[in-house]
Amino acid sequence: MNPGALTHYSYAAVRDAISSINIPTVEVHLSDINNREEFIKLSVIKDVCLAQISGIGKEGYLKALKALQEICGEGKE
Repeated sequence: MNPGALTHYSYAAVRDAISSINIPTVEVHLSDINNREEFIKLSVIKDVCLAQISGIGKEGYLKALKALQEICGEGKE
């Protein structure tokens, strides 16, 4: 998921939703949030996601899908 601006402030909605369901979730950001303004570096959902991917543009979505496949055991022979 790409939570956009909800990354920094959405304790009640997005964080609670992710932590209350049993669906593996990877946080994806097109830009590198760690090289942005201080308030953007904070992710309130990072701890309830399996991984955080940022700064590689749209390729981040493909990397997230591959990570989920590995975590969920898909694609392993």
